[in-house]
Amino acid sequence: MSDWVLVARLDTLEVNTPVSADLDDERIMLARIDDQVVALEDLCTHDGAEISSGCIVDGTIECPRHGARFCLKSGEVMAPPAYEGIHVFPVDIRNGEVWVRDDRWD
Repeated sequence: MSDWVLVARLDTLEVNTPVSADLDDERIMLARIDDQVVALEDLCTHDGAEISSGCIVDGTIECPRHGARFCLKSGEVMAPPAYEGIHVFPVDIRNGEVWVRDDRWD
């Protein structure tokens, strides 16, 4: 099982504004949605674009390159051209800090 990694302070995340962060040697996208923080792979499965530079629309993140959309909570594809979802990482908020764990290999 992988360890939890401190990736951001909660007060630095603006609501509905995606940001890129480091999780060990991986780039992830963080987004504050209402009172929740989500963490996803920062990689569009269609063409490898960083989705953290995309827009949040109705609970999805839209890839800036070709418009593929992914559900922020499940990583499921919501609109093509992508057909494969992206991984959503577990998030824990502790004392105003955002901790994420890479559970892909557990």
